[in-house]
Amino acid sequence: LHLRVKQHCANAQKVAEWLEANDMVSWVNYPGLKGDKYHALAQKYMNEGRTSGVIAFGLKGGRAESIHFMDNLKFIAIVTHVADARTCILHPASHTHRQMTDEQLIEAGVAPDLIRLSVGIEDVDDIINDIDQALKQ
Repeated sequence: LHLRVKQHCANAQKVAEWLEANDMVSWVNYPGLKGDKYHALAQKYMNEGRTSGVIAFGLKGGRAESIHFMDNLKFIAIVTHVADARTCILHPASHTHRQMTDEQLIEAGVAPDLIRLSVGIEDVDDIINDIDQALKQ
């Protein structure tokens, strides 16, 4: 586990930075990013700057664009796992909370465009390449 966590966090940092720089992404929440509201706390309390293997982000275009993105992933598994060795992703608005309207999602604290990415230990370029090709579809 101690080896996996290092890789989860290192990969997640690179993916979060890539997402933050991508014009199709509207927002990224990841404590390893300097602009994140929890960055200072993560640096203070997390071991060696390892913050997390989980990234939350949203796409420009909202719920519809997020669904389209999810439909075009090829490498990343669409499942509800966290800390799996493989990269897993979930769009709650079209999966676990699909019965809710956008208004109900917001009331429940779930953004309609929210995508939760649990970054695995695969080669980070494979992860980024899958996200990139799905965004370009």
